[in-house]
Formats: sequence, C-alpha cells, structure tokens
Amino acid sequence: MSTVDDLIAEVLAGRHGPDPRELPATSVFWVHHGTRLAGGDTTYRNQYVLVRVGSAFGACAFAEGDADPAVAANYSGAPVARLLTEAPAPVRVAALDAYLGSVRPHRTSDAERVVLPSGTPEERARARDAAVAGLLDVDPGAKVALIGVVNPLVAAIRERGAECLPCDLSLRTTQWGDPVTPDMRDVLGVADAVVATGMTIGNGTFDEILRACRERDIPLIVYAQTASAVARHFLGAGVTALSAEPFPFSQFSADESALYRYRAGEKTWTTTSPTR
Repeated sequence: MSTVDDLIAEVLAGRHGPDPRELPATSVFWVHHGTRLAGGDTTYRNQYVLVRVGSAFGACAFAEGDADPAVAANYSGAPVARLLTEAPAPVRVAALDAYLGSVRPHRTSDAERVVLPSGTPEERARARDAAVAGLLDVDPGAKVALIGVVNPLVAAIRERGAECLPCDLSLRTTQWGDPVTPDMRDVLGVADAVVATGMTIGNGTFDEILRACRERDIPLIVYAQTASAVARHFLGAGVTALSAEPFPFSQFSADESALYRYRAGEKTWTTTSPTR
C-alpha cells in the first residue's frame, strides 16, 4: 500500500474488516464554523463532512465548493462502499476514516492517550499543539515544514528550538508576520522534518508529501482531525508519528478531551496531560 487510493481499494476488497457493501454509513452530516483565537487576527473558516459507521465518526475538512450540505441527505444510510466509490472526495475520505475507526477505534488502540485540559479555546489550542510538537524529535535549528498553518503550532515548533517553514493554501502570513508559501514544494525540498495536517489527505496532496518524505528519508508527523484513522495506516510506511484527534474535536467543547499519539514501531499504553 503506497497511496490513499490503494487503501480504499484494499477496504473495498475486504482486506481490512467487514464487507463495506454490507456496512451502513448511519449518519452523514456537514459542519461549518469559524474561529478566531484571542490575540490573533486570523479567522479560521472550517467546513467538515462527518460520517458515522458503527461506533466511530470519520471526518474530512474541505475547501469551499468541494462538498455541500446535500451530502447528508444523499448518503446517510447508504452502504460504506457506495460512499467510497460514488461520493465527492471529502465524503470518500470521511467514510474511509469512519470505516477504519470502527474496525480499530483509537480509544482501544496502542496509542498514547493525551488528555487536553478543560479551559478556554486558547488554552486548549495551546495544549493540543504542544502535544503535536512533542512528537518532533529534531535538533535545535532544524528546519520544520508546517503544511497547514495554525499559529499555536508555529509557536510550539519554535519553542522546541526549530525553524518553522509555514505552508498553507489560504493563509499568507502567520500571526507574527512571517510569510506563508502556498506551494508545499517550496518547503518539502529543504525541510529536515515535515509536520502536515490531516487535511492534506482530504485535498489530495498527502500522497506527494508522503512520497517526498520517503525519498528524502525525513520524518513526517501528521496532526489529524481529518482522516486520523487513515493516516494511522501509513505509520512506518512514510509517517513517523501521528497525533490523532477523532470527532468530537477539542474546539467543540470546553471540557477535558483526548487525542491519541502514535509513533512508528512503538507501543504505549499511557495517559498523559500536557502542560497548560
């Protein structure tokens, strides 16, 4: 397996669990929300398709125009196989994520469970991004490509002594005025390590990132609300570490919640709380 499409083909062939032709996607829904953290000047406008299969929710963030609320009526209750073959790309990714999450839930996996504290959006974002940055194992001064920019994660990377190379399709500058390139090739060729959002799976750029990191033999850390169970399948096959945050996401609650940290070739059963 080398690409996301290869993984979909394997699921359709029944190689990862129950026949997706016999398994219903009970619920499909669409979420649109905006967030601006205190002290920032960036409003994040996020849209998600979410799919429920059994006890798992799959998620895919997407850009304007890639899906619309009609997917809820069109695909709720349909077999997972239909979503994987006929639906718009964000729905396919969310369905794949839900299927894999139902077969092997994060909560019962061998991941390190990290408890995010209750608190304000800013406190919870800082804790989440510190947990993501904690997966980085780089020397001071290393260049870290950040593909999919969130400002607290830029700060968290810098706090570890690394140089952040930000890349994003929407943002042009970070909170501190640093230029953000829209072309990931600008950073993939010079980075010592890559941190990429799960949304790269949804927008089709993940395969190229994975290939570049394999060819250059550099670490790839994925932080995923989108397609967290999908990214997990590439651990040890290009992905070095993963921060998986299944739905409901931390930004939708002020209470304690969990994300799950995986490292290639490592099994852990611990529960930790990041520094506030």
